[in-house]
Amino acid sequence: MSLILSALTRLNRVLEKILYALLLALLFGFIALIIYQILSRNLPLLPRLFWTEEFSRFAFQWMIMLGTAVGVLHADHFVLEAFRSGTRADQMTRWARDLACLATGIIFVWFGKDFAISGLRRSATASGMSMIYVYSVFTACGGFIILFSLERLLHAALHGMSAMEKVLNTPNAVDEMASNDISADNGAINSLSSTNDTLNQGGHA
Repeated sequence: MSLILSALTRLNRVLEKILYALLLALLFGFIALIIYQILSRNLPLLPRLFWTEEFSRFAFQWMIMLGTAVGVLHADHFVLEAFRSGTRADQMTRWARDLACLATGIIFVWFGKDFAISGLRRSATASGMSMIYVYSVFTACGGFIILFSLERLLHAALHGMSAMEKVLNTPNAVDEMASNDISADNGAINSLSSTNDTLNQGGHA
């Protein structure tokens, strides 16, 4: 199992870097297309390219779905904590969260493949591009979610949920502040205890 986790981790780190590069390219492309649309409406010298509206919309859809997959890997989506951290109920909800993400990925792949294939029979109005390139986003997103969820679940099964979250989750500023406060309090208590021990030893002497 450890070898499987190691191989899956290496694969996901490569996929994560590819996704970040692709998301960055989609973002810049989206912004460039929107700027061109604004300029072409106000500058008569620029031709009106109607396909830019379609491509900007398609780029936005891919950004949303691929960003969703990355969010699953690092647990960046909105979370409502109903139970005190560290309790059994809290641990169960964390397992349920990652299992639900895995189930969502499977649903996206299972039903998304037929939706993607249906795009072969449709074309974009302005550009004439086959819609399979747009409809396949659900299948691609589902595949990434499955891989990322499996890494999280396997890591938690082998090393514990807390260890997995420490490695994969995006650091939470509130939790870090609380941890620093606890460390500072413990340091102050230890320092006070050492001072008392010193004073006691001096008194006995």
